[in-house]
Amino acid sequence: MTTPLFVDQVSGKLSQVRALLLDVDGVLTDGAITYDASGQEIKTFNVRDGLGLRMMSLAEIPVGIITGRSSPALSHRLENLKIQFVADGIWDKAEAVRSMCARMGVLPKETAFVGDDLLDLRAFSAVGVALAVADAHPMLKARATAITRAPGGRGAVREVCEAILSARGLWETVVEKLGK
Repeated sequence: MTTPLFVDQVSGKLSQVRALLLDVDGVLTDGAITYDASGQEIKTFNVRDGLGLRMMSLAEIPVGIITGRSSPALSHRLENLKIQFVADGIWDKAEAVRSMCARMGVLPKETAFVGDDLLDLRAFSAVGVALAVADAHPMLKARATAITRAPGGRGAVREVCEAILSARGLWETVVEKLGK
């Protein structure tokens, strides 16, 4: 068995990434689902992941969401982050990748997808760079181009965003834009 590569070790592949697609539960969240007394779903999102996604926007790299579930909590978070490319309630993530890439004006081979569980395998087969979070299912890790050091919902998305921006030579420009 080969030692897995981490996201910061595949800069050559990440330098070709023109769009980023993400699963939600287990990637943007830690995978836990909490319900309040009225049955409303509560999700916890990492603010650092959110800043990473805003940094991608500053670099004009589109970000999209492809997830098997829908929730008002997710809709609110994506509205807050100004993420417009969203496909929720999706089981065939490979078809969703192709459709979303067409909407974004990028090729699937120029796209990275971050996933954590078996429903993401089809998306992995449709993109150029398949990334698994540190606590992803072993089968996903085995098929990933690289793995994050951070688990889902705990900085994995920020790690991916920083690695893409660095690989594309956009890190300094984006950090400068944040300071203005």
